[in-house]
Amino acid sequence: MAEKKIKLNVNGKQIRVPVKPTDTLVDVLRDTLGLTGTKKSCGVGDCGACTVLMDGKAIHSCLTLAMDAQGREITTIEGVEREDGTLDPLQESFVENGAIQCGFCTPGMIMSAKALLDEVPNPTEEEVRQALSGNLCRCTGYAKIIQAVLEGSGKKGVSERTPKKQ
Repeated sequence: MAEKKIKLNVNGKQIRVPVKPTDTLVDVLRDTLGLTGTKKSCGVGDCGACTVLMDGKAIHSCLTLAMDAQGREITTIEGVEREDGTLDPLQESFVENGAIQCGFCTPGMIMSAKALLDEVPNPTEEEVRQALSGNLCRCTGYAKIIQAVLEGSGKKGVSERTPKKQ
């Protein structure tokens, strides 16, 4: 299949990248751009490990063709940290609340939670559960993850959607 160069806006940076018509966004992010924080797992949108933000909305990047992301604002877990390289308050809350065990699902969980907090800065527990319903974790049982999102929602800067510039 013929490759085509497209422009992607990833974590605040415009990038020209060659893609095939069948390339998924997760493949381009990980294999072409080296942004391995976005995890590739089920490949069918069931686990949420590949969750990124596209125009501020949480999406499964394994189900999104890279070509469909052209001209859209993509934020990966690498774009969440602050410009000085320190953790975003939501990431800090995950650490402080022990919401990370093996860490495989964590980037997707954080991205789904960030999308929620960008829309609803002070969500209810039910809203958090709903927002995370597309993300699977085999380690934590979700209680600490939900607590981390609820506590993180009260931290200054959590709902600011400003990806770091690379």
